[in-house]
Amino acid sequence: MSWHAKKEETILKELKTGYKGLTEEEAKKRIEKFGKNELVKIKRLTGLKIFLRQFASFLVLILIVAAIISGLLKHWVDFSVIIGIVILNAMFGFAQEYKAEKSIENLKEMLVPKAKVLRNNKLTEIDARDIVPGDILVLNEGDKVMADARVLVSENLQTNEASLTGESNPSDKIKGELPLDTPLTERANIVYQGTEITRGNGYAVVFSTGMNTEFGKIAGLVQKVEHERSPLIKKINHFAKQLGFLAIGLIILVSIVGIYFGIDKIEIFLTAVSLAVSAIPEGLPAVVTITLALATQRMLKFNSLIRKLPAVETLGRATVICVDKTGTITEEKMQVKQIYVDSKIYEKFPKNQDTEFLFLTGILCSHARFETANGENGIEERYIGDPTEKALLIAAKEYGLHKKSETEKQPKIKEFPFTSERKMMAKVRQKGSEQISYVKGAPEVIVKRCNYELRDGKVVEISEKRKRVLIEEYEKMASEGLRVLGFAYKKIIGSITQEKAERNLVFIGFQGMIDPPRQEIKKAVSECESAGIRVVMLTGDSALTAKAVGEEIGLKGEIIDASELDKMSEEDLAREIDKTAIFARISPKDKLRIVDILKKKGEIVAVTGDGINDAPALKRADIGIAVNRGTDVAKDSSDIILIDNNFASIVNGVKEGRRVYDNIKKFVKYLLSANTNEITLILFSLVIGLPLPLLPLQILWLNLVTDSFPALSLSVEEAEAGIMKRKPSKEGILKNLWFFVIFVGILSFVISFIAFYLYVDNIEKARTMAVTTTVVFEMFLVFNCKSKESVFKSPLNRYMFYAVALSFGLHLIAVYTKVSLLFKFTFLGFADWGVVLGMCIPVFIVLEFIKKHL
Repeated sequence: MSWHAKKEETILKELKTGYKGLTEEEAKKRIEKFGKNELVKIKRLTGLKIFLRQFASFLVLILIVAAIISGLLKHWVDFSVIIGIVILNAMFGFAQEYKAEKSIENLKEMLVPKAKVLRNNKLTEIDARDIVPGDILVLNEGDKVMADARVLVSENLQTNEASLTGESNPSDKIKGELPLDTPLTERANIVYQGTEITRGNGYAVVFSTGMNTEFGKIAGLVQKVEHERSPLIKKINHFAKQLGFLAIGLIILVSIVGIYFGIDKIEIFLTAVSLAVSAIPEGLPAVVTITLALATQRMLKFNSLIRKLPAVETLGRATVICVDKTGTITEEKMQVKQIYVDSKIYEKFPKNQDTEFLFLTGILCSHARFETANGENGIEERYIGDPTEKALLIAAKEYGLHKKSETEKQPKIKEFPFTSERKMMAKVRQKGSEQISYVKGAPEVIVKRCNYELRDGKVVEISEKRKRVLIEEYEKMASEGLRVLGFAYKKIIGSITQEKAERNLVFIGFQGMIDPPRQEIKKAVSECESAGIRVVMLTGDSALTAKAVGEEIGLKGEIIDASELDKMSEEDLAREIDKTAIFARISPKDKLRIVDILKKKGEIVAVTGDGINDAPALKRADIGIAVNRGTDVAKDSSDIILIDNNFASIVNGVKEGRRVYDNIKKFVKYLLSANTNEITLILFSLVIGLPLPLLPLQILWLNLVTDSFPALSLSVEEAEAGIMKRKPSKEGILKNLWFFVIFVGILSFVISFIAFYLYVDNIEKARTMAVTTTVVFEMFLVFNCKSKESVFKSPLNRYMFYAVALSFGLHLIAVYTKVSLLFKFTFLGFADWGVVLGMCIPVFIVLEFIKKHL
C-alpha cells in the first residue's frame, strides 16, 4: 500500500487507531490476526531435516550401497560396521549443526528487543514482537525501529538505514504525505524496521510488522538464495565418485582374473566384493565429521560459532578475506585523538581555559547522552547516540566535563539541526543572562563563518590569511585519517534567528576523531600475509580515513573509491582487484560485486557482513562470516558467526581450518597406502599360480582393525609447524599423495607377500602371517602418516597410542582365541613374530627417513 502518499488522518482511519494508541484488548486481538512481529524462517530447519542432510553425500551413498551388498552376501560383520559408521557420522554432524542452530535461537531469545508504544494513551514498554499494526511507536535517539511506520510527529528525527539500504549517511525524517512515485529510499516520512534513530524524537503509526515489513520482504527473498556448497564437500564427493568407479572396476578385474586361473566363481566374486568394500574408506565421513566437530569446539574458544561443519575447513583454504572495517578491524569506538586549539595540534590535551571550552562546546552542541543501567558488573554507563557525538561526550568526560551537569547549567533555548546543505548545526543555550550559540560542523564551513578566534582566553579578529592557515591545519589532521569537526560560538543579543546563530562566529578549535584499530589486528594481518592470504578492507568510510587505518594495520595495496568502482567494467575491476587492498565508500551491492569477481578469478573467498543487504554476499562467498552485532538475516545467511566481531578470531579460524585439511589428507594418505597392498597381493598371487592369500572375511577383518581406530586418531593431530607460513591450498585431497601411496603400497605388498610365500605350504598359517604382517605394518604406518616431520619430533598424540593398542589387541584376540575359527586364523609362535617384526620395523625406519621426499 502507498502509506507514504496518504494523509495522517486517512492512515489512522484505515488502521482503526488514533494518537492515543490502541487498547490492550485490541492489541491482543491484532496479534491473533496479524501474528507476532518477528521474522519467520521460510525454510525452517527441523531436527529431522538437519539429520537427513547428513546423508546428502555421494560417499555416504556409496557406503550404504556397500552395506547392502555385504548384507545380501551375509557378511553381517562388515554390514554392521559400515552401517554403524554411517549412523555415527550422521549423529556427529547432526549434533553440531543442531547445537549451532539452537545457540543462535538462544542468542535471539536473550536479546529480544523492547519498544515504547502508546497504549490507552500511556507510554508502555513492550517486547518488540508484540507490536501490531495500529500501534503508535514512541521514538527517541538511540532507539531501534521495530516495525515499518508512518511518521506522525518529528522533532529533528533522523535514522541510520544502512542495515536496510546500505547507505551509511543518516536520513532525515519528516511528517506529511509524499508523491506516490517517491522511491523507497527517499520516503522521508516512513521509518523502517531494523533501522536506528540517530537523532531527535517523534511518533509513528505502525502499518506493517514481521515478514510484511520491507526488512521482512528482503529476508524472505534472501532465504530463497541457496548457499554455495563448500569446496571440501565438492572435493569429497568427487573423491567418492572416483572410489565408486574403482570399486566397480575391482570387482570386474578380480573376478575375471580369478575365473581365468580356475578359482571357484562364488569364492572369487566374494573376494572381489570384499576388496571393493575395503577400498571404500567407510571411515572417511566419520573422520571428517569428528575432525570438524572438534575444530568447531576449539573455535568456540576463539569466539567463533560454526553453523555448518565444513565451514571450518573452507576457512582454512581461504585465499582472500574481505573484511568490514568498522567493528571488525577497528574497535567500533570512535575516539578523539587530536585537538587543535591555541594555534597548536595536541594529542595530550592541555589543561587550560580554551581546551575546556572546546570540549564544553562539543557536549553542549550534540544530541548524544549517557544513561546508567544495571549490568553484569553492577551499575554501568551506556552511551546513546551518533558515534561521532558519543566520542565528543567521552572525550569531554575524560577531561572532567559531564553533559548532564553542564546542560543543566545552560538549558537549550533553540536548535538549528544539521543539514547536508549547511554542513553544520547550532544549539542556542541560556547561560545566566546571556544567550550563547554553540556551533559545530565541517571545518571549512565553520572557518568560513568565523570573524573572530579564541586564543589564550581572548577573542581576536581573524584575517583571511589566518583562515587559510586554519584550513591547512585541518587538512594536516585529516591526512592522518581523522574525522575532523570545527567548533565555534557566539553571544546572541535580542531575538534568535538562524542567521544570528551561525554568522560572525568565534572560532574555538578542531577535534579530530578516529575509530582505532584493535591492538591485535596488525599481527593478524601480518599472519595472513605470511600465510598467503590477501586481506581486503571494505568500508563505507572515506578513502582518506580507510588509508590511514590500512597503513596502521599493515595493509599493502591500492585504494578504490565507490565513485571509481561505479565507472569500472567487469574486465577493469578483474584487472585491478589483485592490486587493491581497500575499497572505500562501498555499499552491500558493491560488496557482492567484489565477491563475484574474486570467485571468477578462482579465489576462495571469506567475507564478513552485518546488514540484511550483506546477506547475498555472505551466501555467495565460499565462507560467509556474520558479526554478532549484525542482523538476524545476516546471521542466518552465514556459515560462521563472529561472537566478538574481531578479525583476529577469523585468523585463528584459518589456522584451525588448515589443521583440519591436513588431518583429512593424512587419513586419506594412510587409508589408500594401506589398502593398495591387499589388492596387489591378491592379483599377484593369482597370476603366479598361488592360492588366494586372503579370504573374504579376512579382508573385512583387516579393514575393520586398521581403517577404524588408528585412522580416527589422525583427526586429533596438532597443527603442523609453520602451518601459517605457507600458501592456501587450492588442490584436491589426492594432490601430491599418489607417489607416497604407490611407494608405500609396494613396500607393504612386498613384505606381506614374503610373509605369505614363506608359509605357503601351510595355507592357513600363510594367510594368518599375511594378515598379521599387514596389521602390524599399518600400525607403524599410522605413525609415519601423522606428520611430515619425524614422528619423534612431532607432538605426542596419546589417542594414537590408545588406538593402535586397541586394534592390535583385537587382532591378538582374533588369532589366539576361539574367534580364530571364524576367520580361519592359526597359532603364531615367537619365531613367526620375529619374521613379522623383522620386516615391519626396518620399513617403518626407512619411511621415516624418506617420507619428506615422497
